[in-house]
Amino acid sequence: MGSRGMEHIGPVLDGELIDDTLPQPRRRTIRRRFARWWQHSPRVPQWLKSKPQAVQAAKDTAVAVLKSPSRCVSAVIRGLVLGVRWWREWVTVRDYRTAAEESEKLADKFVEIRELTLFRWKVTGALAAALAFAGTVVELVYGSDPLWIAGAGAAVALAILGRRKDGSPGRKPALAGPRTLTWTMDPQVLVDAFRDAKLIGKDESLRLVERATRVGDGWAITVDLPATRKAADVVKNREALASALAVDEVQLIVERVRGNGGHAGRVSMWVADEDPYSSPSLRTPLLGVSQWNAWRPVPFGRDARDRRIDLPLVWTSLLVGAIPRQGKTFAARLAAAGLILDAWVRLYVADFKAGKDWDAASQVAHRFMSGDEPEHVLTLVDWLAELVAEVQGRYRRMRDLDDLTCPESKITPEMSRDPTLDMPITAIFVDEVQVPLEDRTPVVVQGKKLTAGEYIGELLTWLAKKGPAAGIVLVLATQRPDSKTIPSGLRAVLGSRFALRVMDWRDSNIVLGEQMNTRGYDSSRLLPSHKGVGILRPDGETQAGADVLAVTVRTYYMPNEDWQAICGQGRTLREATGTLTGHAAGEDNMPLLDHASVARAIGAGGDTAAANPVASVELPEPLASVVDYLSDDLANGDRAFVPTAELVEALGVEPTAFGRQMGELGCRPERVRVPGADGKTRQVRGYLTADIRAAADAITSGGQNADDP
Repeated sequence: MGSRGMEHIGPVLDGELIDDTLPQPRRRTIRRRFARWWQHSPRVPQWLKSKPQAVQAAKDTAVAVLKSPSRCVSAVIRGLVLGVRWWREWVTVRDYRTAAEESEKLADKFVEIRELTLFRWKVTGALAAALAFAGTVVELVYGSDPLWIAGAGAAVALAILGRRKDGSPGRKPALAGPRTLTWTMDPQVLVDAFRDAKLIGKDESLRLVERATRVGDGWAITVDLPATRKAADVVKNREALASALAVDEVQLIVERVRGNGGHAGRVSMWVADEDPYSSPSLRTPLLGVSQWNAWRPVPFGRDARDRRIDLPLVWTSLLVGAIPRQGKTFAARLAAAGLILDAWVRLYVADFKAGKDWDAASQVAHRFMSGDEPEHVLTLVDWLAELVAEVQGRYRRMRDLDDLTCPESKITPEMSRDPTLDMPITAIFVDEVQVPLEDRTPVVVQGKKLTAGEYIGELLTWLAKKGPAAGIVLVLATQRPDSKTIPSGLRAVLGSRFALRVMDWRDSNIVLGEQMNTRGYDSSRLLPSHKGVGILRPDGETQAGADVLAVTVRTYYMPNEDWQAICGQGRTLREATGTLTGHAAGEDNMPLLDHASVARAIGAGGDTAAANPVASVELPEPLASVVDYLSDDLANGDRAFVPTAELVEALGVEPTAFGRQMGELGCRPERVRVPGADGKTRQVRGYLTADIRAAADAITSGGQNADDP
């Protein structure tokens, strides 16, 4: 057979096919177990478990080596000084002389002291002569090497004698210099600071979890407290710890480490080299953005570590509180800027400052007004009633949607951008919200006379409760954060809070939440020079971590020209997508509103108002928060008993103070036997819902009677 149609393919090998892509479970399991042991074993140093820790350990070692010659010389000099002081006291018979002075027999002992002094001088001279003679002989016989060895030994002895040790004479001057942190962040400095701040005992110490490392312009360190010591106490006493560390409290950030890597006694600290808020604010990064997605958190500012802090807005509400000229309007406009750059967001803007801060938003707002007259307040009433009807309509339409389009009774990004559904994200901004809430203009709702401020408070509370899931974002800003201005029921349902500088801790708690000052967050302690710096309590995860309760933020700087540019870009986007509506499109006509159905929906006026005593008379805290938390259960009578532990956790209050305040309001705790998760019955301390309802009714009826003519 010919070879014309054949092709040479090389040698043919005979072998067995092995699939080497199959996993090697035994090897992988061994590596995984070894890696787990390496990361969690206490025998492995921390600096061998993490690259940043290893780098910092190398830096510390290099610093120690470079500074060792100067430290050694300093220790030798201190030891020499101590030796000379000791010899001087010995040769002058200081101890004998002091004893004679104390016994008032110095004159009688003067001759003996004189003779002993002369004797010790002779001994000193003889020893000096003997050493000089011995040194001369050794040098003549053996050379200078033994003398150098003896000198080195003497230097080592003097260095040991002169080592720094607290409480030893001669090692610490009577009048010390200023207390400052060394740039190497000596752990002993931290231990002494905790002891000085009374956060640990004199015989207790700290356990270093992570070596001190440079993070930004400061030092970060994580420590474990002694047993029974709580991280919450360290956070609460941050000011005392800052004093012990000789830094301003704004330079110190103390946080409890939560989650899998933390526990109740683990503390994370960051100490800034200087005031982190002394530098000028940065311009908002939204200025260079062509468009934004409202479902993404809005760039809001930077924290002390210079991390960018973004503010989630969808599915929550925001309260901004501050005294005048602290940056309240700027903060609210930062929240609005991200929504303006999303062409699918519908905006309602009510500026009761009656200035020009919000005028540029009229280019994009579906509803816009600026003024502080009663007619403006009544216009806001119509807006809120329109939004209540809109929320009800959205929930009805969601009920008819399939599970693929609407998996839950919540709006989704796809739903908010579907023009056929007409459910865009809708944000309402009310600046100086205290103006409409305090307005006394009478309105008639369901045949019952109310003030416009009371009705607006009920409308806002209903929208803050029911609106977020339907895509309604509520942003309120006020320069009067007090309990009389903003009803407690409204404050309790505003998820995100931002408190700039206020007058005292009570105002700070009204914005941030009850007893936040006891947790270390008090905006009244912010410096007047820190414009735009406030404490943010977000309703959602930020770059500071999901478990961080609050964070101090310096907001971005957005002057009027930047604000106008962003609003202009927002109008361009809406014109391109065809979503320009309402006031911005020249259509200011309000639809016909059924205020009666709105009043029935929110429970205002008529019989519904009588069933809801909080609607007309404001309850004191913490009873107001309890009534709000149990609103449906109290109205329907579904629960007869609520445990104290559940209320304390839900409201975030201190148990002892909560029990005392509830007792003063007429609610006494009871012990009730309830079935546990394991099926066994156990005694639980809590409150009967009937007692809570009776206390609220008593306060309400008393308030109503006081108002009757």
